[in-house]
Amino acid sequence: MSCSNLTMWVSSKPSLSDPSALSSRSFIAPFHLPNSSTPSKSPSSTQIQCGLRELRERIESVKNTQKITEAMKLVAAAKVRRAQEAVVNARPFSETLVGVLYNINEQLQTEDIDIPLTKVRPVKKVALVVVTGDRGLCGGFNNYIIKKAEARIRELKALGLEYTVISVGKKGNSYFNRRPYIPVDKFLEGSNLPTAKEAQAIADDVFSLFVSEEVDKVELLYTKFVSLVKSDPVIHTLLPLSPKGEICDINGVCVDAAEDEFFRLTTKEGKLTVERDVVRTKTSDFSAILQFEQDPVQILDALLPLYLNSQILRSLQESLASELAARMSAMSSATDNAVELKKNLSRVYNRQRQAKITGEILEIVAGADALI
Repeated sequence: MSCSNLTMWVSSKPSLSDPSALSSRSFIAPFHLPNSSTPSKSPSSTQIQCGLRELRERIESVKNTQKITEAMKLVAAAKVRRAQEAVVNARPFSETLVGVLYNINEQLQTEDIDIPLTKVRPVKKVALVVVTGDRGLCGGFNNYIIKKAEARIRELKALGLEYTVISVGKKGNSYFNRRPYIPVDKFLEGSNLPTAKEAQAIADDVFSLFVSEEVDKVELLYTKFVSLVKSDPVIHTLLPLSPKGEICDINGVCVDAAEDEFFRLTTKEGKLTVERDVVRTKTSDFSAILQFEQDPVQILDALLPLYLNSQILRSLQESLASELAARMSAMSSATDNAVELKKNLSRVYNRQRQAKITGEILEIVAGADALI
């Protein structure tokens, strides 16, 4: 059999969940040796002629790709642990802050207070803080949050409201830069590990927009970490803040911030798993004889910006954990597909090599018979 007679059929259908060639949904059709019953080539397929040398080179290439994707998977898993540690380390401060906000608010229930960050105004313009990733190869992570932002923009247009975007992350910056018709107030870049300084830069921008009444509402769009294989794009109302320290969605439904969930990355039977815990912050009441040295309103004015910063920092950490989990899942699928592709290529290579050896043996036997 001639080496050029080998035909490979590879589907050129693009992946739906990952832009890489070895995505979790990429499909590689089996290899066929040409004969009279070979089906005709479909419009979406590409015919490739390969010899033994080309097959060996491609098998080595797939092996190298498998090593790279396996390494990226392990790196992403290690970084998910770091992201979880950051969330846990920031929790004592957030818990204490929420408890103080709850108790101070209890003493202000009967007073008519005027706090800029909690002032509800008729909404004419909305600021959207969109948090995306800085890198690709993480499945549809960035696409999902951008589609969520586009859907929210369409809703605001349908309501006749103006809007502006604060983009956080290189992928979001690149997307909005290519669409000049979307008004963007500021472009901000993320980091490998979110810090309070980075969150403060975002908080200062939205604080100035809201207090100056350039916008009447600020919404935060980020990806909430659910598990290693699932993450949900969510929208939370960032400003105006609830004086009780609650986080509300765009429909005004508030989630008790004192009841918090956090994840812990562990191993079970040799596989990575996630354990989720629910922590309830104890909000013990202040003593009835306790008096504030400062006016409670002044204390709230000082604490609410800190709470705003903590909300933004938490969303950045959730988004980073979701991105790393998506990258780990995508690289795991790519590794599995590389193993399967290497197996198929090795099978075809061995089949062709055996056919060549059989052909040479037949030629030798035929030549020996001719000499007799």
